[in-house]
Amino acid sequence: MQVYLVQHGEAKPEAQDPTRPLTDRGREEVQRVAQHAAALGLRIAEIRHSGKLRARQTAEILAGTLSPLHGIREMDGLAPADDPGRAKSEVEAAREPLMLVGHLPHLSRLASLLLVGDPGREIIRFRNGAIVCLVQAEGRWLLQWVLTPELASGSGAVG
Repeated sequence: MQVYLVQHGEAKPEAQDPTRPLTDRGREEVQRVAQHAAALGLRIAEIRHSGKLRARQTAEILAGTLSPLHGIREMDGLAPADDPGRAKSEVEAAREPLMLVGHLPHLSRLASLLLVGDPGREIIRFRNGAIVCLVQAEGRWLLQWVLTPELASGSGAVG
């Protein structure tokens, strides 16, 4: 079983637009990552996103390329300050590969909770528009891979 955690693409500052939609760069980076993931054969059953505009837009771009079997939908429990335990329950109940599109610090806390059982111990540095793949094997979660916009472009830069 795999779960894919995605921090939304780069968004406009709140002072510029309180709804914080994706920037042009954010859209381009998410599209590049989605195309690269599709070329690698990534298959997902569903994409779930927080209720924030930037997460929905990111999920829509990903879905447009990855064509999840069950589409996309909003999910409670993915907001920046939400308890990661709720999302953990959803992830562990899933029977097909699932993608969650959300925010920091929630995604970092969720990844830490799944991987080491401690949401307060940051072990993955998320990046806007990147996909973090976790796999469940023998009753525990492991980090399988991370795909950043830089790696998807072939620039080789990481950051």
